[in-house]
Parts: sequence; C-alpha cells; structure tokens
Amino acid sequence: MKITTYEAIVENGHVRLTEDAYIPDNTKVYVIVPPGEFASRVRLASPRLAHAEHAAAFAKEVEEEPEDAQV
Repeated sequence: MKITTYEAIVENGHVRLTEDAYIPDNTKVYVIVPPGEFASRVRLASPRLAHAEHAAAFAKEVEEEPEDAQV
C-alpha cells in the first residue's frame, strides 16, 4: 500500500488541503491529528426522556399544608 501525506486545515468542519492535490471521490482517507493540536472539549448533555409521552408522569403538584400542621 502506497501512502501519500498532505497537510490540511479544518475549517467549519471540512478538511481543506493546503496544497493542490487530486483525490478522487470515494477515496478512503485517514485523518491523523498530532497531539496538542486542538483543545479537548467536554460536552455535558442534559438528560432526556426516551419517550416524550411519558412526561406527564413527572408533572408537579403543589400541596399547601395548613398553618397548624405542627411540622
């Protein structure tokens, strides 16, 4: 297997080669990112219900206690 390397830059999620090169469509390529080239991002996702129709089970009910509840 012959290996050819090209330098490229990622812009808006697309890889742009820094030099002219013809790479045919549907060619399998490998992208190797050198260490320290990008800052890692942490993504914290909010929990979601698997089925939106189950949201009614989490409806809040407010019950006020009488003033003389002796709590």
